[in-house]
Amino acid sequence: MNRLVRMAVLAAAVPLAACQYSQDRLASTPPPPTRAKNVILFVGDGMGVSTVTAARIYEGQKRGQTGEENLLSFETLPQTALVKTYNTDSQVPDSAGTATAMNAGVKTRIGYIGVSEAAERGDCASAKANPLPLAAEAAKRAGLQVGIVTTTRITHATPAAVFGHSVDRDWESDSDIPAAERPEGCTDLAAQLVAFPFDVALGGGRGKFFGSAGGGDRLDPAANLAARWARRTGGSYVETAAALAAAPRGKPVLGLFAPSHLSYMIDRQPDTTQPTLSAMTADALARFAADGRGYYLMVEGGRIDHGHHAGQAGYALEEAVEFARAVRHAIDNTDPRETLILVTADHSHVFTIAGYPRRGNPILGLVTGGGEGAGSPDRPAIASDGQTYTTLGYANGPGAVKGARGAPDTSLKARQQSLVPLPSETHGGEDVPLYASGPGSQEVHGVLEQSRVGQIVKRALGLD
Repeated sequence: MNRLVRMAVLAAAVPLAACQYSQDRLASTPPPPTRAKNVILFVGDGMGVSTVTAARIYEGQKRGQTGEENLLSFETLPQTALVKTYNTDSQVPDSAGTATAMNAGVKTRIGYIGVSEAAERGDCASAKANPLPLAAEAAKRAGLQVGIVTTTRITHATPAAVFGHSVDRDWESDSDIPAAERPEGCTDLAAQLVAFPFDVALGGGRGKFFGSAGGGDRLDPAANLAARWARRTGGSYVETAAALAAAPRGKPVLGLFAPSHLSYMIDRQPDTTQPTLSAMTADALARFAADGRGYYLMVEGGRIDHGHHAGQAGYALEEAVEFARAVRHAIDNTDPRETLILVTADHSHVFTIAGYPRRGNPILGLVTGGGEGAGSPDRPAIASDGQTYTTLGYANGPGAVKGARGAPDTSLKARQQSLVPLPSETHGGEDVPLYASGPGSQEVHGVLEQSRVGQIVKRALGLD
């Protein structure tokens, strides 16, 4: 078969039905203006290029495809770029400094939220002296709606960067602030959230808003920031998916659906009361649409990152598929002429796709078949130590093998083998992808500093 015929056969074999609606919809619209009515920033925490590739294959294989030909929802967006993620003091970043770059349009140090690199680490007074201007703060001054949706604690680094200012990302509750710094008057991130005039805030982290009487860790045993917020704003505080659905429109809503992070998708039980990321995204967009004003919404698939830190690729990929489902809902339920959608990651992970597995090989499975003389089409490849090995692995983390390496586990909840033994797998320092559509998306091309993402958000909403 000659090359042109072979290419035609492969092209005809690629199933496009899953993404065709969004592609046609975007292709049929005229070039967008530079000013947006709405901006949605989707952050797949830890979703580097290798995670996107593996999740693309995993999602396709869940639908019965070979997987490689699949496209995740956000991969249909017309504009793409690569984003440099380093913090001002670190080659490999954390989520606080990176999320600050995307919300303030300025890079800062590792571990800092909404404060500049001029602040002294752990010093409350210098934090108050060096705040950075956040997109959400400017959006509220301009009369826009602001929303935060996450599967982590809502005071965790990425969601906190939407509304918060802190020289330590771990100051989520007042009990987390060192005793020596408390007299300086720094406010913890939970208290900062309830003081911020948000319209929608949905996620986990209930324990940071309550004292011990409510199952939390605040210094005052009777503390109940959620109730205080509801009384002050007239908003609805909810703890279940059913209560969220019943909460009246036209008033703010605070949803805290777990004491800490929401459950992994893999671990969700049939009787769970927690909403999914896609359900929370849908609820937020429905509320914003009913109001009619423009909005800035940040949506984080936060537990992609946690699955990787645990060295469990199956957890990370299932979270990435749910993240793509949330993006799909936004693409299909917003007007591309007035809504800028940005999809990116805060950083990558030391996550690899390796060996020479045959086309369609189970992405969580053993390397089977392949080229370079690495096995037969129907038998797993064997490494130099006489053992099989998986396609997915990590450069470091809790899956490191001590002594002779045994056969790897390939179950959905397996911990993949890694090289360097560490209690938690680390972030990676390579660039991450950025996908975009809508007004202002023309700026998304080439290789960008991560702070440009925040600048694009502000310019699109006319906040710069």
